[in-house]
Amino acid sequence: MDKSVDLNHVSYDPHNLDLFFELSPDLLCIAGYDGYFKKINPAVSKLLGYSNEELFSRPINDFVYEEDKGVTAQVRYELTRSNPLYNFENRYVKKNGEVVWLSWTSYPVEDDQVIFAIAKNVTHKKRFEEERNALLTNLTKINKELKQLTYTTSHDLRPPINNLLSVFNLLDISKINDQQTIEIIEMLKSASERMRQTINHYVDSISTKEQLYASEEPLDLNESLEVVLQSIDTLVQDSGTTIKANFPEVKKVHFNHAYLKSIMLNLITNSIKYARPDCPPVVSVSSKRKNGVAQLIISDNGMGFDMEKVKGKIFGLNQQFHDHKDSKGIGLYLVYNHVTSLGGQIDVESQVNKGTKFTISFKN
Repeated sequence: MDKSVDLNHVSYDPHNLDLFFELSPDLLCIAGYDGYFKKINPAVSKLLGYSNEELFSRPINDFVYEEDKGVTAQVRYELTRSNPLYNFENRYVKKNGEVVWLSWTSYPVEDDQVIFAIAKNVTHKKRFEEERNALLTNLTKINKELKQLTYTTSHDLRPPINNLLSVFNLLDISKINDQQTIEIIEMLKSASERMRQTINHYVDSISTKEQLYASEEPLDLNESLEVVLQSIDTLVQDSGTTIKANFPEVKKVHFNHAYLKSIMLNLITNSIKYARPDCPPVVSVSSKRKNGVAQLIISDNGMGFDMEKVKGKIFGLNQQFHDHKDSKGIGLYLVYNHVTSLGGQIDVESQVNKGTKFTISFKN
């Protein structure tokens, strides 16, 4: 026996519509042009906390949040002029004083002088937006402060560096007989000059990059690493650090010049700074391509950290995981922002006393 139903011949039963009206989780309302509720489903009284008698006996605008009453009255007036309303958001005050956000879609029926309306509770969405906006405001403030810090630091460092270079220029090396002393002077002069160039580059970079995204260009990984290693040559030698560089699969990446050097500089110096006291630091810098994505991997054999304890905090501002006099909690924050601001991703693996591995995936 065929038990299929012919939808074209299903009889109309008003009770089915009433049941739909009663069971809907959304707020269903019929309001009069006079500004009063005429019919509501249980979801309305359940959300607002008022009884049906209370909701029917007072004008709808009585339940609207004070700051939204004016605009609500205006859109209700437009509805009475036969203009449907879509996705209008306003706030209502529950009986317990709590404020909720509702998103309305309403349709007027001129002949009956009523408005059919359906509303969704979007309070959670509005709170999320508020939290997001607060976070963006805070991040904007932090970025401005970091930019100001960069300008101030660069400004304050320029005079002593220039003075130091002037002293080196005044020295008459021809009168110095000790070859080792000459080499040390040349090394200090070279380091000071590189420091001045780096500071000037960062200031120029900030000044010319007020736009949303930093400029990108093809960069040779090995060349970028060499520049970074030259700037910290003394630190590498004094710490007994071994640098292992290998770029077999990916030799060039499309990225920002200053950002790449900053990433390498921060991660390598961190590896040296947080080396284990029982063995000299070994830092590996390599590249590979995974699923078509270019990756830069920087790993070490240092102190590492407990991933369970620091999860979610690793790239936060002012987060410090080791007791070190030079630890300021800024380096990893900058690295993360350099990578993500240009559409990349950074992942970290670490174990206590076994080292840390950072994997940077560049945007395709």
